[in-house]
Amino acid sequence: MMPLLAFLLSVALISLSGVMMPGPVFAVTVARGQRSPYAGALVAVGHGIIEFPLMFLVYYGFAGFLKQQTVQAVIGIVGGLMLVWMGYGMIRSGQQQTTTTDGSVRLGPVAAGLAATGANPYFFLWWATVGALLISRSLAFGLIGFLLFAVTHWLCDLGWDTLVSFVTYRSRRLWTPLVHRVVFTTCGLMLAGFGVYFALSAWG
Repeated sequence: MMPLLAFLLSVALISLSGVMMPGPVFAVTVARGQRSPYAGALVAVGHGIIEFPLMFLVYYGFAGFLKQQTVQAVIGIVGGLMLVWMGYGMIRSGQQQTTTTDGSVRLGPVAAGLAATGANPYFFLWWATVGALLISRSLAFGLIGFLLFAVTHWLCDLGWDTLVSFVTYRSRRLWTPLVHRVVFTTCGLMLAGFGVYFALSAWG
């Protein structure tokens, strides 16, 4: 029992080190958090819609496919363009001070979490490398070890995204029109910046 608990603790620490890094999912969580303290939980659900099947695919030996250069290039270019589009929509929303404009802001929290996750090639690369290593170690505890690993990892996503949206929502009274524009423009530029970087990296 203790070795399993120690393994799950290491999973939580490694997962949080990645989850807490600013990225596309963080950006959409902040944007949705202005409207609801529970938006982060829904973003995490969208994230999980891609992540759970991917974990099972890696469990069954899919990691090698994700490492292929052609696959990484396709994900990088298509995902990068998607993030640029989402970022553009978020910047427009900040300028118009509404959440009904084009781009990622029109998406609900679940769809936004799914889109931001699927458009991030480094998400797939992480699962093809670090994630695959953790899954291989979970096999020492059988299927139950893998399932506990999967749940523990996603709970880290859920906890962090919920915290981010909760803090954002609770601070919404401080969101003057200027703050609104700055936050949405910053998040939009973050998404677009990641998108350009991912696309250029894949192209090169």
